[in-house]
Amino acid sequence: MYQIENIRKDFPILSRSVYGKPLVYLDNAATTQKPLCVLEAMQEEYLNVNANVHRGVHYLSQQATDLHEAARERVRRFINARKTGEIVFTRGTTEGINLVASSFVEAFMQAGDEVIVTEMEHHSNIVPWQLQASKRGIVVRHVPISDDGRLDLEAYEQLFSDRTRLVSIAHVSNVLGTVNPVGQLIAAAHSHNVPVMVDGAQSTPHMPVDVQALDCDFFAFSGHKMYGPTGIGVLYGKEEWLSQMPPYQGGGEMIDRVSWERTTFERLPFKFEAGTPDYIATHGLATAIDYISSVGIDAIATYERQLGAYCVQQLSRVDGVKIYGWSEEEVAGVSSSQPDERHEAVVSFNVGSVHHLDIGTLLDRLGIAVRTGHHCAQPLMARLGVQGTVRASFAMYNTMDEVDAFVAGVRRVSRMF
Repeated sequence: MYQIENIRKDFPILSRSVYGKPLVYLDNAATTQKPLCVLEAMQEEYLNVNANVHRGVHYLSQQATDLHEAARERVRRFINARKTGEIVFTRGTTEGINLVASSFVEAFMQAGDEVIVTEMEHHSNIVPWQLQASKRGIVVRHVPISDDGRLDLEAYEQLFSDRTRLVSIAHVSNVLGTVNPVGQLIAAAHSHNVPVMVDGAQSTPHMPVDVQALDCDFFAFSGHKMYGPTGIGVLYGKEEWLSQMPPYQGGGEMIDRVSWERTTFERLPFKFEAGTPDYIATHGLATAIDYISSVGIDAIATYERQLGAYCVQQLSRVDGVKIYGWSEEEVAGVSSSQPDERHEAVVSFNVGSVHHLDIGTLLDRLGIAVRTGHHCAQPLMARLGVQGTVRASFAMYNTMDEVDAFVAGVRRVSRMF
């Protein structure tokens, strides 16, 4: 049985008040709150084990190194990678995508070669490719979406050409909550001998991820969106690709030998980890993964989808509400007892002609934290024909009562305008 009250006790911030109202935190797609065990694990390492990792012969350095590399192994198991050498620590999903954009393009692409993205991508999976387009002359092509937020799979197939070198796609839309059929998209790309990069920022905290089962070539995610610390993330890459790609940055940690004549680089994954890593944060991330595993990622997925479905069901009854990424038939048939697995617990909407910022500001005065704006997805906003939306996003610690409070707040705002 899902122990929601016990889970909430592990997150002290959830008991605080905002403007004299109980905090209802529904901005989890931006960042999640942290359980005590993560904070305590990081404090313990700072207090008792703090020393720079790797190469140190003294006790503290070796102990810190052991924790750091144990975290890498914990990540490997969590996403079922084959080897720890395929797990590169980064600052987050954005750096992981930038690393691939820089190193993969340098190694495997020439002017005129193409990368395929989608119309629903976060800016972090658009701008790095555009930078490479301006630097190296590659071409960025995108898969269009339907009015209800689905990728046009026929158009996707037609985008492949003899110049296609890479596909880079979101597992889950950070705006619409749409769960893309990445397995199908990867298989289609591989049939053209094209590797695939997956942005897993919005999937890894909410559903089981098995990179071997997906057969993706690269997969990136962030610690702070899955109850871990900020400034830490992971890039998974198949060894066959990472071994051929040049380093993303140069400096300490990633070298084998340096002379004035030439430099040789460390083995994987250290070739891509220049400088002192955030070894405290990697320990925090591993602790967050352990926490998720203790609750059960399958149980979390089921519970959060129930929350999202219930939110859509209740929100659709408020006058003037337009929910994005759901068809009218899906909204009419949604049920919290049988949630749709094509949607994650992210709900974006507007109310009539009311500005999304006004809605968010007024909800804030009721203690309800949501995100407003373009959500770093301006091409998607242009496709939807809006400047921005209000976004409520759920996590393992949210409750049905909080959904009710949120919907009541939206209804109150709607009546005001």
